[in-house]
Parts: sequence; structure tokens; C-alpha cells
Amino acid sequence: MNIKKYFKVWQITTLSATQIAFASRFGALIFIVGKLLRFAFFLFFLVIIASRTKVVADYSLWQVIFFYATFNFIDTTAQFFLREVYRFRAYVVSGNFDYFLTRPISPLFRSLFGGSDILDTVMLALSVIFIAVSAAKIGNINLTGIFIYAVLVANALIIALAIHILVLCIGVLTTEIDNSIMLYRDLTQMGRVPIDIYREPVTFLITFVIPVGIMMTYPAKALMNMLAAQSIIIAFVIGGLFLAGSLKLWRLSLKNYTSVST
Repeated sequence: MNIKKYFKVWQITTLSATQIAFASRFGALIFIVGKLLRFAFFLFFLVIIASRTKVVADYSLWQVIFFYATFNFIDTTAQFFLREVYRFRAYVVSGNFDYFLTRPISPLFRSLFGGSDILDTVMLALSVIFIAVSAAKIGNINLTGIFIYAVLVANALIIALAIHILVLCIGVLTTEIDNSIMLYRDLTQMGRVPIDIYREPVTFLITFVIPVGIMMTYPAKALMNMLAAQSIIIAFVIGGLFLAGSLKLWRLSLKNYTSVST
């Protein structure tokens, strides 16, 4: 893979998406304000709950905020880079996906990274600030924990990438994207708080079947030295399996793709 070529393609498509996003500056402003309000309201909800109960599932207020900030960073980063998936159905229905298949770049790359959403940078910056502040308030943070945290965040983004590839596969085979991606969005919202608050078998399901816990909760636990070594290994194994499985299904879906022109 020519990295420079693909980076250039990403730059061009992102610039185009940015111009479209700012075609209506008022609309862009409303979008950003809406995201900020949603972030603030749920943060306020967490503060109220923690102040009334002192702890949430044995976590302090700043620990819960750290979980929430980590969730927002992972979720927003995935949306920032993979926003093109939300537009994929239109490409399949209109026949533009046929055009992707004839170009000298990977159709998977074009379908995933065909234009990042610059409006998400505000939430990314806010998430990083809250991660730094809450981590400082928690204390007892060491370099090993920071390293494992960073690696598990990367693993979470790999899982998010794999799930988005699975959504693309569904789109290729059935032209159905919206319900699949919104189901993913709804399920990931369960990771805004530590998954420990849920009872079995829900905790098991959102950890190992739909790995929301591995994506959103494990990195924060690792930073706070609350995650066993075997759990870290399991997280990487599941991340690798999800990515390998999604890529295999993508190749299979392309073989069974029927162009709208036929």
C-alpha cells in the first residue's frame, strides 16, 4: 500500500467534506452546540448521581468522569475518521460504488475514509482535556498504565473499524446501512459508564459478544491499575479476531455484490 497516495486521497476527500460541512455555517454551529450540550447534560447527570451516592459501582466521581471522557474520545475519533460509512448506502443505491471498484485505490479505504468530519475536532479536544484533568485528579498514574491505556485505546479503534467494515458488508449485500450503524451507535452508548454497573448476563454480552466493554471500559481500567493481565490479552485477541473476520467478510461480500447497472 502506498501510504503517501492514500494520505493524499484522505486529505482531498476530507477537504471536500469540510467545504460541504461549512456550506451552512449556521448548521455547522448548531451541530457543534448540540454535541456540546449532549456532553454537558450527561456529565451533569453523572455529577448528580455521584454526589447523591458518593460512588458509582465502587468508582469515585473523577473515575466515572474519566470513563466518560475516554468513551467520548474513542467514539468521536471513530466518527471523525469513519464518517463516510454513514454515506455508503447512497453510493450503493446510486451506483457510485461501481465507480469505487474501478479506481486504482482500495474500495474499502474509499468507503471508510472518504472524508473525515472536521466538526468532530471540537469534541475530540474537549475529550482530551477531560481525560487529562480527571486522570490528574485520580492520581496514582504510572507510565506503564499510560502505555497500556494508549494501546487499549488503539485496540478499541481497531474494533470500531472492524464493526464499521461489517456494516459496509451489510450495505453491499442488502443496501441496508442506516439501521445497522444506528444499532452500533445505540449499543456503544452503554459504554458511557463503567460496564460494572450492569448485571449479568448483560455485562458478559457487552464485553465479549458485542465488545463495548473492551472498547470503552478496559482502557480506563488499565490506567487505574484495575485490569488483570489476562483481560488485556483477551482484549487484543478479540480485537484481532474482529478485524480478521470483518476483512474476510468484506472480500466475500464483494464477490457477491450485484451492481445496480445489472
